[in-house]
Amino acid sequence: MAEVDTRLRILDVAELLFTQHGFEATTMRQITGAAGVNLAAVNYHFGSKEALIREVFRRRLTWLNQQRLAELDRLEAEAGGAPLKPSRILEVFFGAALKMAADTDGGGRTFMRLLGRTYTKPSEFVRGFLAEEYAAVIARFKAALIKALPGVPAEEILWRFHFMLGAMSYAISGADALHIVAEGALDDGDTGALYARLMSFMLGGLRAPLPTLPAKSAKSPRIRKAA
Repeated sequence: MAEVDTRLRILDVAELLFTQHGFEATTMRQITGAAGVNLAAVNYHFGSKEALIREVFRRRLTWLNQQRLAELDRLEAEAGGAPLKPSRILEVFFGAALKMAADTDGGGRTFMRLLGRTYTKPSEFVRGFLAEEYAAVIARFKAALIKALPGVPAEEILWRFHFMLGAMSYAISGADALHIVAEGALDDGDTGALYARLMSFMLGGLRAPLPTLPAKSAKSPRIRKAA
């Protein structure tokens, strides 16, 4: 039990410090000092700083992605092979993350802020690790969106998914720009309102008219409505 407590304490402290200072700026000395352990304890449980970073992500991200896939499985089984509504697909993928971001007691909010900031400033190591962790999930949700939006080229769906990830990441990593443009007048603490606004924004982006691309990039004119 003591070993489990020590391991969890190290993970909790590392998660918080990585969120506050970033991976490069956070030292093992800071982590051990804040966790009240020695370096030998970190090496015993994790082996290296990179392994510690992986475990900080894996302990919550694995669960998050399992929830996403389980809910998508349920919806597809209920649909009996028919395409899902795009809104349901987005709700499953992004809704689970936003619900975790609302968890202030269990550490979900801290982790989602870390994940959001990692999307915008990933190191090569973290980028590769996240690509592996997300591979199966992205493949499933990409296939569901392609089936749900047969008039939209797969390439455009990937671009829009990329933009939606960016919007979610920025929204949960901190609302600094919100305070700048609103001069502090808006309340960003209402997670229910944030969820509703963000989902509405992303669904609108998913259904936006297809872009007219420069001739060198466009394979064919794209002027249809996406959905």
